Amino acid sequence: MIPVDGTVMREIAPRFSGKMAERQAEIIKEAGQVLQATLDAYEINTRLRIAHFLGQTCHESAGFRTTEEFASGAAYEARKDLGNVKKGDGRLYKGRGLLQLTGRANYAEYGKALGVDLENNPAMAAEPALSLKIACEYWKRRKLNADCDRDDVRATTKRINGGLNGLEDRSNYIRKAKEALARIEGIQLTGAVSDPRPVLRRGSTGEAVGNLQTMLSKLKFALAIDQDFGAATELAVMRFQGDKKLTADGIVGKETWDAIEKAAGGPALSSRPSELLVLDALR
Repeated sequence: MIPVDGTVMREIAPRFSGKMAERQAEIIKEAGQVLQATLDAYEINTRLRIAHFLGQTCHESAGFRTTEEFASGAAYEARKDLGNVKKGDGRLYKGRGLLQLTGRANYAEYGKALGVDLENNPAMAAEPALSLKIACEYWKRRKLNADCDRDDVRATTKRINGGLNGLEDRSNYIRKAKEALARIEGIQLTGAVSDPRPVLRRGSTGEAVGNLQTMLSKLKFALAIDQDFGAATELAVMRFQGDKKLTADGIVGKETWDAIEKAAGGPALSSRPSELLVLDALR
């Protein structure tokens, strides 16, 4: 379990001032208080799933500064495909939430799923904590976790947006989320116990990675020993972890280091200080 709260949301989001900053702080505070429990309930609980979810919702909510679309909603008037069959439905059921729930039919459907009468109380969809649940319900229905597991930002964007609008912006937020989660996982995996072996993951470089690759090569995993923790190294680590009944997340923390050293018959690190390790943004 990766502990996430409003702090992670703040690290990802852009900075604003004035009223926009106030609203952003409100959204992050309220959503952050239930973020961990809500994501866990929808199995959005791995670094890739969490990173993609936070990156996409950050973009859709204009940097976590609104849970209601800026437009009036008039463009949705008489949109029968959205269930807007009564006069005024377009404005009444405008986009709200972290992933912009839109249309009478969707308000009714998602409200029923969550046990909330959104059809008769549409403004509730803009409440930060509830808007988070709505986004997670949407995520579940679109089976977006599978795309996240492949780290496929294009696929998740198409399912959310219908196209690739804002792809670069979404990708940047996802990258920032990965960096924030890397920091959290590093603290979580190393804990309070001093360990000279650094936590390695995709994006890490340096001698420690080369030592890891050497040991994996010794264990018959085919990969280059180039001191660059790329896709091939991550895959080898995940396969090793799976073989040893460890959490197959591709992250080399204390437990995985211990297992690799034992299997390879020797220590993984030289005396070179771990501070020389360079940890780049995860991808």
